[in-house]
Amino acid sequence: MCAERLGHFMTLALVLATFDPARGTDATNPPEGPQDRSSQQKGRLSLQNTAEIQHCLVNAGDVGCGVFECFENNSCEIRGLHGICMTFLHNAGKFDAQGKSFIKDALKCKAHALRHRFGCISRKCPAIREMVFQLQRECYLKHDLCAAAQENTRVIVEMIHFKDLLLHEPYVDLVNLLLTCGEEVKEAITHSVQVQCEQNWGSLCSILSFCTSAIQRPPTAPPERQPQVDRAKLSRAHHGEAGHHLPEPSSRETGRGAKGERGSKSHPNAHARGRVGGLGAQGPSGSSEWEDEQSEYSDIRR
Repeated sequence: MCAERLGHFMTLALVLATFDPARGTDATNPPEGPQDRSSQQKGRLSLQNTAEIQHCLVNAGDVGCGVFECFENNSCEIRGLHGICMTFLHNAGKFDAQGKSFIKDALKCKAHALRHRFGCISRKCPAIREMVFQLQRECYLKHDLCAAAQENTRVIVEMIHFKDLLLHEPYVDLVNLLLTCGEEVKEAITHSVQVQCEQNWGSLCSILSFCTSAIQRPPTAPPERQPQVDRAKLSRAHHGEAGHHLPEPSSRETGRGAKGERGSKSHPNAHARGRVGGLGAQGPSGSSEWEDEQSEYSDIRR
């Protein structure tokens, strides 16, 4: 439940995050020409950005976060890769040997994949975002993110900041993967993010928590409706146990109610036809009941 609530918070955070960068883009980096303007409107990486990123990737070293810095300023608003790299490097000393090995191998894997895949994909922003998501996931899983997180849960939790979830989509992808790394990691991250959310948004987080819990609450079970087949089985079981006992009055009333309650008096032939149909369905075991009911109806006619 907590992980699901956190997922709702992240979704809302991503929605809110789309506004601030969008407001600042045109003011701080106005399009330089019609080509750049049209490419932004179509959701494509501009030709100028593409050339700049490719040139940056060629010159970036294999060590450090230079490759990720190439993606910080672009018209597709793909940010956060450099911040994740810097966060891992700044906290590497707090990890154990396994965690340090993961940081080195995962960052190297991501940098290598970015450098080789960027020139092979479309300039469409959704394609670039999907490429970034896929290579992050592949590198994190390949080098066992969950094993490093389970052995270094406290450090991982310290690295997650609520404000980054509002601004950087790759950061959200990382946290979503961490939430699959076992109950201990999931609960620690969820608690930390909820506390930070309340510190930043105050009572709004409580409202969101209440709303999501109400949405996630399982619906109350509807009134029990036994299928007709189950009722028939129960009826046969009851008759088998009862043997030659007389049927209860309630069973006759139920039978009459099923006929539609057409009136307090009904034609005896109709009852007889109904009883004959019931006898055919019950077989020889129901003959004694049929005879008893016939005697009762004869008493009624008198």
